[in-house]
Amino acid sequence: MNDQQNPYDPYHPPQPQIVGYDAYGQPVYQQAQQHEQQHQYDPYAQPQQSYGYDQYADTSYAQQGYGYEGYAPGYDTAPQQPAPPDVPEPQPHPEPAPAVAVPEQRRPVPGPERPEPEREYRTEQFSFVEDPDEDSEDVIDWLKFTESRSERREEAKRRGRNRVVALVVVLAVALIGGVGYLWSAGKIPGLSDQETEQGGTASGPQKRDVIVLHLHNTKNKETSTALLVNNATTKQGTTILLPNSLSVANDDGTTTTLAKSVDDDGSTGTREAIGALLGTKITGTWRLDTPYLENLVELVGGVEISTDTEVPGAKKGDAPLVPKGENQTLNGRMAVAYATHRGSGEAEAKQLERFGQVIQGVLRKMSDDPQSATVTVQTLAQILDPSLPDKDLGASLAKLAEHAKVGDYKTALLPVQEDGTLSEQATSSVVKDILGGSVSAPEQGAAVRVGVRNASGNEDATEAARIVLVNGGYAVVDGGRADTESSSQVIYGDAAQKAKAEEVAKTLGLPAGAVEKGTAAANADVTVVLGQDYEVE
Repeated sequence: MNDQQNPYDPYHPPQPQIVGYDAYGQPVYQQAQQHEQQHQYDPYAQPQQSYGYDQYADTSYAQQGYGYEGYAPGYDTAPQQPAPPDVPEPQPHPEPAPAVAVPEQRRPVPGPERPEPEREYRTEQFSFVEDPDEDSEDVIDWLKFTESRSERREEAKRRGRNRVVALVVVLAVALIGGVGYLWSAGKIPGLSDQETEQGGTASGPQKRDVIVLHLHNTKNKETSTALLVNNATTKQGTTILLPNSLSVANDDGTTTTLAKSVDDDGSTGTREAIGALLGTKITGTWRLDTPYLENLVELVGGVEISTDTEVPGAKKGDAPLVPKGENQTLNGRMAVAYATHRGSGEAEAKQLERFGQVIQGVLRKMSDDPQSATVTVQTLAQILDPSLPDKDLGASLAKLAEHAKVGDYKTALLPVQEDGTLSEQATSSVVKDILGGSVSAPEQGAAVRVGVRNASGNEDATEAARIVLVNGGYAVVDGGRADTESSSQVIYGDAAQKAKAEEVAKTLGLPAGAVEKGTAAANADVTVVLGQDYEVE
């Protein structure tokens, strides 16, 4: 074995050399030993930044080398020996041994063609590991439980609020729908525009649709007249039967009967005369000849009515054309025979009532759809009055059919006196309750309606007063006769009619004191009661 030791042999490091002795005679070793202790490997030290050189090749070792001059304490001169190279103590695996600096030797600098040598350690070899806490899992579980429990509570509250909101919305919709239905049906006391009274009447303004129907018998040329009234406010339908003896006014102010008015004045003149007499607006006229009535009954599939009499056959000995009894089914021919039948010695009112039965039976069988009802009218191929086109007639009949199907339909006879004038009963039961309740305001330019009631005992007084009023531009309504009165009166029911009543009194030559407020006729703006003081010229 060579006596010279290899300074780079890690298993046989060179022995430190004695550079002197201290005051106590102890050897003093070279200071390189101290340098070795100061530069031992620190595993927690941060690696220094490298600029192309090996960070473990400390240049301080190269500066020291073997020519470093060091003195022992207490000695000025001492032989200097080169310091042995630093050799780190062997470290157990896997701790890497610190690099040994070789004096006067530098490691090659990496260049573009020579890759940098692999480092002796990597940063990922070092990690900080915290000791697990045995209570940490319990704390995490408790936090998770608390958070989940809070979330469940919030979710439950949110669902509860959603349910409450949904319930409130449903109740509000139901309440609004119910109130709307009751309001539209007029069943809320105090909130509807009109309060429906017993008997189908209502207080306040009402919406009505009135058409006049003339049934012409092609065999005997007689006419039967009725008013078809649709009250949209009370949702009632009514047929008002008008006797042929009803007194109406002509255009020249003279009076005539309803039957003569139909023959002489036609549909337009008669419609206006009836409207002026009853104080109502009639929208149109429907002329229905008996052959068309027969076709109409066939189109709706026949009618079912309770007949009050037996209609005999065409020839003596034939079976009755219409039997008497409850719920009789009549075809078109039988319905026409029953509607126009008037027995020997019977009043006209009986025949009018049978006519009304047939009309109501037809309405019960007719469709309540306006379009379908219009098709039925068009199928008849009849010539209609220009005032009432087929579309308007179909719509009116459909509304009346709707009332008739549910039992909200009735038939009423307008009562007249022997002379054809209206009685107080007629104005209160028919004109007031069915046709309007009160006289509506006249249209712009329309004549003031004046009812004349004769209480003078002189039959000529009515005609004399009529002529004077017509010449004065008034529309005269015959009010019939009344018990004898000594003084004449001009009565107005509404304060707005007071000025008109005063003008009527001047026209008739009556004193101003004759004008007073009271109950006027339902079909007139002003009512005149002629007393014994009225002078007939």
